[in-house]
Amino acid sequence: MVNTEKFIKEAIHRIQEESNGEKVVIALSGGVDSSVCAELASRAIGERLIPIYVDTGLMRKGETKRISEIFGHLGLKVVNAADEFLDALEGESDPEKKRKIVGERFIRVFEREATATGAQYLLQGTIYPDCIESEGGIKSHHNVGGLPLTMQFQGVIEPLRDLYKDEVREVAEALGLPREIAHRMPFPGPGLSVRVVGKVTREAIDVVREANAIIEEVLVEKYRPWQCLGALVGLGTGVKGDNRLHGWIVAVRAVNSRDGMTADPIEISFQDLQEIESRITSSIPSVARVVYDVTPKPPATIEYE
Repeated sequence: MVNTEKFIKEAIHRIQEESNGEKVVIALSGGVDSSVCAELASRAIGERLIPIYVDTGLMRKGETKRISEIFGHLGLKVVNAADEFLDALEGESDPEKKRKIVGERFIRVFEREATATGAQYLLQGTIYPDCIESEGGIKSHHNVGGLPLTMQFQGVIEPLRDLYKDEVREVAEALGLPREIAHRMPFPGPGLSVRVVGKVTREAIDVVREANAIIEEVLVEKYRPWQCLGALVGLGTGVKGDNRLHGWIVAVRAVNSRDGMTADPIEISFQDLQEIESRITSSIPSVARVVYDVTPKPPATIEYE
């Protein structure tokens, strides 16, 4: 448990001190981490906060439109950088290289915006489990180990660095953020690129985006998972009509967790699993089969890459 009142007061002071009177760019994705950072920074430095949403082309279905609606009152700037990210990722299959590519492009976009606005600092929603996994060599995070070392900012401000995810949610509620934001499921910084096991292509990203939308529609309200997702884990043979199909295999994941450090699979009813399978295979012609992953963390991580 975190003393939210004390934390909020200290975080606001820290942002004020570390920003040194300069403008600050925030990576606002709409997730609970960046949203809490945005609210803290808004209270700390007011109009010196420059909230920017980067459309990487790797976001969930309808994400850009929804985020624009929710955070438009903050003067949110939407940057369409989808082609830049997708071109850089095209054909890449190594998970760590994907994360490094996304991290580098992500920072470069902010450097361009900082040049135009005069912002000298980058505010990010790095949380404690991100640091542990990056430092322990489990996987790099786009806002920790995935950052290039040649950033042009004077510094990076990370007010949530010592908090676990459930503590961030407590702070979100204390700040008065909508439940939709406070209890939003985690989404990886590298986006859908790490939900394609193997080579990233535009077609694969489109497929996994649609599959994730279906999975969330079926599971979120009924099961309220800590996180649920779909990943393309390879190709398999199937049959559609009278034709054989060598199509995608979609692995479905739904877990409960306190802080993301450990996680347990959720027991989903067979009827709901059948609904997910039916909707995915009927609406996405290139998917040959759907499977449900019951592996806890550990030994598996929640995401596939």
